[in-house]
Order: sequence, then structure tokens, then C-alpha cells
Amino acid sequence: MFVFFVGIILNNMKSLIFSVLLLLTSICNAQGEQDPMSLHETAKGFLRQGDYENALLVLNKTLQQKPNDLEVLKDILFANYLKRDFAKAMEIGKPLVDRTDADVPVFQMMGMVYKSIAENKEAEKVYKKGMAKFPDAGVLYSEYGDLLAEKEIDNALKLWEKGIELEPNHSSNYYYVAKQYAQKGEILWSILYAEMFLNMESFTPRSTEIKNLLLDQYKRFFTAASPAATYTAKKAAGNSRKANDLANKANEFSKNVAEALYQQASQASYGITPETLVAIRTRFILDWYEKYADKYPFRLFEHQRQLLQEGMFEAYNYWLFGPAANLKTYQLWQQYHQAELDTFLTFVRSKVFKVPEGQQYKAF
Repeated sequence: MFVFFVGIILNNMKSLIFSVLLLLTSICNAQGEQDPMSLHETAKGFLRQGDYENALLVLNKTLQQKPNDLEVLKDILFANYLKRDFAKAMEIGKPLVDRTDADVPVFQMMGMVYKSIAENKEAEKVYKKGMAKFPDAGVLYSEYGDLLAEKEIDNALKLWEKGIELEPNHSSNYYYVAKQYAQKGEILWSILYAEMFLNMESFTPRSTEIKNLLLDQYKRFFTAASPAATYTAKKAAGNSRKANDLANKANEFSKNVAEALYQQASQASYGITPETLVAIRTRFILDWYEKYADKYPFRLFEHQRQLLQEGMFEAYNYWLFGPAANLKTYQLWQQYHQAELDTFLTFVRSKVFKVPEGQQYKAF
């Protein structure tokens, strides 16, 4: 009888061991065939953390399950670029630009790779090829312009301006153009494009730079000799009626903005500070909507008016100009207006600033 029970127990143990082994084998197989989408997301997580080695490890595993997948290959290209393994990045990226399914980021990333190793002619070829395939890809205009900026600033400016015309919601072209207009003395358009950039890209190191520029341009505007009287816009190229009509419309818009803004020059006699700019810009918006808004709809002014109507305009102006003007004064203001500032910041983080078509008044 004892032997009989021992036999039963041993058989049950064998069955249990077999079941456990079978379960472990199933788990291992499942892990070996992990969903490629999950693997790709894991790799992206490593990329975001700056762990490029692990990102590439997982991406290469993903590529085994999804051979020749464009999205996986783009991330491998990008990881190698970030890792500064430019030789490997080129090995991956060169075939991608010739693929029929190559998208804008492929051309952008390959341009970045070539720029990093000072292969500017190759970068130019990549950008031109990408722009021929995607003529309204604003990022390619901004990257190509940045490539040319050191030696061909006028051509770079034309590219950035064209990028704004073709894709008015890509922030980088506004960034570059606002800075270049400031250098060229086009104060009004530097002001307008700087503020538009800040509403598109609000919380980056570049936004801190442009806030300083914007404050400086307001100071220059009100210290210039009657900009409303002397302001003229560039004429559009060509002699066609359409070109002349566009130039005239741009010129009238610019003159009207300059005149309406300069009407507030008396406020500037107290200095250009966040406090005086609240008064100047409030009066400007009220005047603009009384006289010109129907003829010249403009997203930036619509945005300012909405903030004014909803009681956030003071917080918006202090957010724009406060740190650049005087950080200690801004921090003191913030102590007494934290609720208003929080309301505004919640608003700006939840709303995308988008420029509609048909509001291009700059005669490039």
C-alpha cells in the first residue's frame, strides 16, 4: 500500500513539474515574441530618457520583427544622431531619403546629420529634395535657412519667410525671422513675429531669448523717430497686378498697425515696463478693433483681445515682459497675482495658437 501511495505522489510530482516547465516555456516564448508595438514604445521611452544604448538595443529587436519599417528605422537614425554616431546614422538614413514613403522627418534628420559633420552641400541636397516632395513643410525651410545663415543671410531670410507663408504654424521660422528683422531694423514685424513665436513655443530656452528681444524691440519702436510716419513695407517682387495688390495690402496693414501703436506714445514717456505695456497694448487693441479689424483680421490681435475680454491680459503681459524687464519686480508682482497668473498659464497650456490661412500681410 505504501509503495502504491508513493507511486501516486511521484506521478503527481512529475505531472506538476511538467506543467511548470510547460508554463515557463510558454512565458519564454511569449517574451521572445513580444508585441513589436510594445517594444517600439519601450525604445521610445529609453530615447526620452537619453538612454540611447538601450533604445538601440530594443529598436534593433523591434526591427527583427518589423523588417524595413520606416518608423522603426527613423528612430534608429535619430538615436544614432543623438548618440553622435554619425557614420551609423548615415548608413541608416541614406536609403530612407530615396524611399517613396519617406516623410518630412526623414529629410529633416538627414539634414541634421550632414550639418553635424559639416557636409553642407549634402545637407542642401537633402533639404531641396525634401522641399520638392513636401513644398509646404515649414521645418525644412527653417532648417535649410539655418544652414545658410552664417554665409548667406539674405537667402536664409527668404527661406524662413517662405516657410511662414507656406506653413504659418511652424514656430521656428518666426524665431529666425524675428531675430533677423531686429538686426535689419524692421522693428514692427520683429515685434509681431516675436510675439507670435512666443504663443506657438511658450516654454523653451528659445522663448526666454525672444522675450528679451520683444521687450527691446518695443523700446526701439517708441524711441524711433515717428515710425508711423516713416514706416514703409517692402514691395512684392514682380510687376503683376496680384503682386502689387499684395504689396499694397501689406503696406497698408503695416502702416495702420504702426500708427495705432504709436498713438500710445504718451504712455511710453513713463518708460517701457510691463505696467506701461499693459496700458499701451490695451489701448492699441481697443483702437484696432474700432478701426481696422474687419478689414485686416489677424490671429495675434484676436488672441490679445480674447485675453483682454477674459481678464487675463495683465497676466499675459507680465508673463511676456516681466522677467526680461526686471526679475525681482516680476517676482514681487507674482506674489500678489499668483491666482491670475495660474489662470493664464492653465489657459495657454490648454490652447493651441494657430494662424489661419489668408492672414499673410507681410510683403516678402
